[in-house]
Amino acid sequence: MSTVRIERRFRGPPESGNGGYVAGLVAAALGSSNCTVTLKAPPPIDEDLTLTTDDVTATLAQDDSVLVTASSEAVDIDVPPAPTLADAQDAEPRFTGHHRHIFPGCFVCGPERGDGDGMRIFPGPLHDKANRVAATWTPDETVSDGQGRVRPEFLWAALDCPGYFAAEDKAGMALLGRMSAVLHRPVQVGEPLIVTGWPIETHGRKHRVGSALHDANGEVVAAATATWITLNGERAA
Repeated sequence: MSTVRIERRFRGPPESGNGGYVAGLVAAALGSSNCTVTLKAPPPIDEDLTLTTDDVTATLAQDDSVLVTASSEAVDIDVPPAPTLADAQDAEPRFTGHHRHIFPGCFVCGPERGDGDGMRIFPGPLHDKANRVAATWTPDETVSDGQGRVRPEFLWAALDCPGYFAAEDKAGMALLGRMSAVLHRPVQVGEPLIVTGWPIETHGRKHRVGSALHDANGEVVAAATATWITLNGERAA
């Protein structure tokens, strides 16, 4: 058992942690890769939370309220081929969040966050038939483990929001409900990455998506599937 505090810097909505970052934080207790994380309630920022774990499960709670659960399980994801780094860069100006954003202060994709503060991953539509979005991300020292590698929870964070923007037109105002991720190898600070997201299926208020991180040569670094849940049946304007 340990105490965890989600710093305000790592928010998604204004008063709760970014879902991908929090999922990665809990998954880290299980080795970070081949984990499925379920977010049952928005995890508050700047408050003491309790993380408990055994060999195959982890739980994040506030007092008697369970906020997040995680389990170790094999994660197998069919990842589409990566676009080129140039094509991913070309997609970024088409990011819809530049003009409208449900959480503009989001640590991962919020346009209000500056360099060295937010991750500033801005996935815009690719010119393909799969309705994919793409962006680039070069991690800096602020997400380092102190030994030149990116901490795993920030890889989970990078895999989070791009999936949402692949389903934004159907999802509208939505929050992350569940995320499964596999990390294939460590990432070095300063390493250019290609970030992609794609829709998989929609059933009512639930939207299943995929996302991936590729290196500049198109090799998969990490991948995830996630379910986003539309709030109160709302849709994007």
